[in-house]
Amino acid sequence: MIALRGLGKVFRTGAHQVQALADVTLELTPGECLAVVGESGSGKTTLANLVLGLFPPTTGDILLDGVALPTRRTLLHRRAIQLVQQNPLSALNPRRSVAASLRLALDVHSIGDPASRPAKVRALLADVGLDSGYADRAPAALSGGQRQRVAIARALACDSRLIVLDEPTSALDVLVQAQVLRLLNDLRAARGLTYLFISHDLAVVRNIASRVAVFRQGRMVELANTETVFTAPAHPYTRDLIRAVPVITSAEKTMRDRLGAAP
Repeated sequence: MIALRGLGKVFRTGAHQVQALADVTLELTPGECLAVVGESGSGKTTLANLVLGLFPPTTGDILLDGVALPTRRTLLHRRAIQLVQQNPLSALNPRRSVAASLRLALDVHSIGDPASRPAKVRALLADVGLDSGYADRAPAALSGGQRQRVAIARALACDSRLIVLDEPTSALDVLVQAQVLRLLNDLRAARGLTYLFISHDLAVVRNIASRVAVFRQGRMVELANTETVFTAPAHPYTRDLIRAVPVITSAEKTMRDRLGAAP
């Protein structure tokens, strides 16, 4: 569905330049969750921003259904690819109610008619496990998990095919993280959604991703299905990332020891 071909990005400030991303080629198939992992500065967020069209690539192309996306995205392109941000509080307008935030997406993309949109808002809230009583609340009156559910509902409002999830659970506590990940998995199965999941947390990635792309210093160093990445990583950097994951179960400890982790 989405293909990246030789994608690269250079940021320039005067005479200084930084190669944030270099020669990335990969594909996302419909219905999968591709996780992009790596340390800070590895190029994860730059990749997400390029896919979203927030700025143009320096080299390469992004193809949707085999057709290169233009530098200036149309409304139809923006509807096809939506974002769920890291911090749900800053992602939602504090002056808008939950219903107003969800209706805005419907209004901008002319989804349904004005009379049908309140019902659509209630249906979106139900899809993310919130009842209609949340519609009139302000973001500040919600918990972090509830706000992130509203942000997910807003991304769903456009019936988007690809959702970019930029560290969507990193601002949540562990219990709420698990609930949101379960919700994302359920929505992907029910709606046939495709996810580009940006994360530095391999423990989270293991619970949601179909495949994992590992980035280091702007380059993709490994791409494989999730089980392969965690049990037989090919690149030394991937092994280093896995060794850094906190060990909880004896099976995970055995796996980490087999990969040569220091005590």
